[in-house]
Amino acid sequence: MSFNHYFKASLTWFQQEQSTSLPKVYNKSHRISIQGKADLQVSAAKAFKGDPTLYNPEDLLLSSLVSCHMMSYLYVCSKNNIEVISYTDNAEAILETSPDASGRFVQVDLFPEVVISDPDKIALATSLHQEANQLCFIANSCNFPVRHHAVCRTI
Repeated sequence: MSFNHYFKASLTWFQQEQSTSLPKVYNKSHRISIQGKADLQVSAAKAFKGDPTLYNPEDLLLSSLVSCHMMSYLYVCSKNNIEVISYTDNAEAILETSPDASGRFVQVDLFPEVVISDPDKIALATSLHQEANQLCFIANSCNFPVRHHAVCRTI
């Protein structure tokens, strides 16, 4: 039996300055609100004439993948009685743009570095990234590869 979970977000944008250029160039900064949470100030990436000091949708998509994979990984580790001491990741994404101004992510690489307590479980802990990827809601929603370059060690 499957269950549906619903999420809501509100976006607010307004014209901040009159542009005299033709074609008109709009400021891309906006606010995303989710009830009961702090607002996110968002813009386009600098390459797309956005405010480079704000998060952009590409940042948020990559952040969602990194976060979801970590949570899925911690879940499968708990199922396998692996004590995780720390988890870090320095993920990278490739966005490909076309001459018609369309674009898409073509690949994401995750580089999780995991520290566990039991040296006898390093091989298992490393292999669990595959299961975590299969469980990750965000990765399952993507039409591009999410690759893992995991390192696992003990303290």
